[in-house]
Amino acid sequence: MAYLEPGNPTERAAAVRVGFADRFGGEPSVVGRAPGRVNLIGEHTDYNNGLVLPVALAHATYVAARATDDGILHVVSAQQDDEWVGPVEHLGPGNLTGWAAYVAGVVWALREAGHAVPGVDLYVDSTVPVGAGLSSSAALECAAGAALLDLVGAPLGQPLVEAAIRAETEIVGAPTGGMDQTVAVHGEAGAALLIDFASGERTLVPLDLDGHALLVTDTRVSHALTDGGYGSRRDDCEAAARHLSVGTLRDATSDQVEGLADERIQRRARHVVSEIQRVTGTVAALRANDWVEVGRLFDASHRSMRDDFEISCPELDVAVAVAVEAGAVAARMTGGGFGGSSVAVVPEERVDAVTRAIDTAFALEGFRAPGHLRAVPSAGAGLVRP
Repeated sequence: MAYLEPGNPTERAAAVRVGFADRFGGEPSVVGRAPGRVNLIGEHTDYNNGLVLPVALAHATYVAARATDDGILHVVSAQQDDEWVGPVEHLGPGNLTGWAAYVAGVVWALREAGHAVPGVDLYVDSTVPVGAGLSSSAALECAAGAALLDLVGAPLGQPLVEAAIRAETEIVGAPTGGMDQTVAVHGEAGAALLIDFASGERTLVPLDLDGHALLVTDTRVSHALTDGGYGSRRDDCEAAARHLSVGTLRDATSDQVEGLADERIQRRARHVVSEIQRVTGTVAALRANDWVEVGRLFDASHRSMRDDFEISCPELDVAVAVAVEAGAVAARMTGGGFGGSSVAVVPEERVDAVTRAIDTAFALEGFRAPGHLRAVPSAGAGLVRP
């Protein structure tokens, strides 16, 4: 079976250095790397001060960088035909659009935080599929930020997370909650990252998959966070919190939610409150290697996103149902919704069979052929040295 491969980080970084030299002449000073992510469970809970459980992928974005003395930001990508050029001092909300806004937004955010980011040439390459709900945007932001912080002699860590979040929310205008950037920086190999957005606490949850693999299926249905659907769900959650007189839905109970008069707002809140509980349950089940319970929780999560939060689509529903029918012990849609990907926990010996079954089902439904990758929990953002 054909799976999208992440490539060897050292080899990918070497290719990025070659691409930089071809485009700009000379060698880059640094190459930053940051991973995409797949969220095991905890959807639309981050901006409600809830819990999430993502893993960083081996699939990553690489950014080669070199400072210049002309005060100009120049961004080129191996995946894009167009490039972006402009003065760093003119960067800011309202004047940046397109894919390069994620990079330029990080430059702006770091300068706002007091880092003297100069003019810089940047070359981008990535193995994170775009629009698949696997956080290609945060991977781009954090890879660029890692390179830029190295150029100005600053350490990585939480300041990189904060700059990437500001870039996405204030420059790009995507009302996301911070999960993607947090795991892109703080993820570690062999583990999921339990993030509590009320306390800010991060807890590594070792993943002993016990002969199972994480199979991600990209439905190839366009996924965007700036088209209104994501924002409207966030608005509904904030409305529910106001009606319940709580700061966020993290502080609401199931009984309170059932008393909401507005049926749509009630369903949105029900998803969030129950999803936070499912994250806690999934962590316990993973620690106990209780795959039956993981499967039950994944199924409940998918139904909640499909019926209460209304962010699934026919392709996601088929991918999830067929994965389980073909042997997956657990499956659900993952990410912000309205397309994107599903994630399934599959016995190693059944991975190819599950993949074929999904491909066949998509063909029979007349859907576009999906893509697949194996998600290997990997390290967060860093620098790739020669």
